[in-house]
Amino acid sequence: MSLLRRIESPLGATAPTPISTDEPRRAPTYQLRDPAAQISQDLKGRVQNRLISELDPKMDLTDTVQVRRVIEELFNSILESEGVVLVRSERQRLFEQVVAEILGYGPLEPLLQDPTITEVMVNGPKMVFIERSGKIEHTNVAFQDDEHVMRIIDRIIAPLGRRCDESQPMADARLPDGSRVNAIIPPLSLTGPVLTIRKFSKKPLTTDDLIRFGSVTAEAVEFLKACVYSRLNVVVSGGTGSGKTTLLNVLSSFIPDDERIVTIEDAAELQLRQDHAVTLESRPANIEGRGQIAIRDLVRNALRMRPDRIVVGEVRGHEVLPALLAATVGSQGSMTTVHARSAGDVWFRFATFAGMGPDGLSFEAAAPLIAGAVDLIIHLSPRPVTGPLDAPGAVTSVHQVTGHDQGRVTTEEVVRVTRNGTVEARARLSDAVRARLEAGGWPAGELPGEERW
Repeated sequence: MSLLRRIESPLGATAPTPISTDEPRRAPTYQLRDPAAQISQDLKGRVQNRLISELDPKMDLTDTVQVRRVIEELFNSILESEGVVLVRSERQRLFEQVVAEILGYGPLEPLLQDPTITEVMVNGPKMVFIERSGKIEHTNVAFQDDEHVMRIIDRIIAPLGRRCDESQPMADARLPDGSRVNAIIPPLSLTGPVLTIRKFSKKPLTTDDLIRFGSVTAEAVEFLKACVYSRLNVVVSGGTGSGKTTLLNVLSSFIPDDERIVTIEDAAELQLRQDHAVTLESRPANIEGRGQIAIRDLVRNALRMRPDRIVVGEVRGHEVLPALLAATVGSQGSMTTVHARSAGDVWFRFATFAGMGPDGLSFEAAAPLIAGAVDLIIHLSPRPVTGPLDAPGAVTSVHQVTGHDQGRVTTEEVVRVTRNGTVEARARLSDAVRARLEAGGWPAGELPGEERW
């Protein structure tokens, strides 16, 4: 991509949004910069236009150090030639805004760099919100217009070979640090281009982190580690933002280093620590409507890659069929996540997904497939308001799949964690699960969990 195309957008406006004293419940505005020190849009526009005309369009944008050096030299020259005098703080602020437009994500760059922000939500060019400590805040960050937002969306998704336009007005993507991105634009969005970025911690969480922030207990970790090591097929369920992917990431860390892992996702987010891990990512259709590679296609291909484990980031459609087959044909110990209100709701969603698509199954046909493919369901509560950016909610229950009957999958709650943290053993692990744990090397008399959890 040429440098000229990267910087042809005007810089974003950052007019502050006033806070009404008549609304005491409203979250405080995130002050990106001192409103009194705002630099005029006219000045920013002039500097931007001069840079467009004077920078070499063939410059290698991957060499960020060299690009910053060239931009700084031209920047200083432009200010001097126009006789612009700025105090040091304003000069540095303008320079960083220019660099953000060329190498970063424009007005969003400071928000993405702020480690206290969990989520960034752009509702059109003039309404930008953030989530911090579990609370939504309205910021004074703004874009110039819809086109400015669209250019930032394009900058995010274009390197991944994706597009977002009238023919395909929705897109999922990720930032280089693993943060999840969703974009939806007109005509589907009536408020202008909408961009949602869920930030990920740059350092993957460990089991010690989960214990410290109350997501699991030490005994629960011991039990879950035994389940993964013993190659039980595990589904992590929970609501939106409950931290399903984060817990899946931690569970994946329990897989032995000598096993071959294949991960499959729409937008790669898992951060596996093992060396022998292959990451696959789906691909949308091109502008001619061709070349789409769906999750189900990747699952089928993964079965030809001699996997010991297949980890599907999330099941949300008819890819559930090959995913369930993968869990029953030579890839025991597979893991995935699903959006569900409760652990008991998982099988219903799986059965519904199995009925979608050209080779859909009835509930009666899907039930035995689900029962044979899933051993345990781990359900999460909503994400806590304290803790790191991607801390999951607490594990509230663990269910075991016991079989199927007349088109229904039967499950049994093994452990329940109450709101005050009390752990209740609800049922004994099935003989099949206990046998798998024992086969994995855990002595029958020292099985983790149950009464001690």
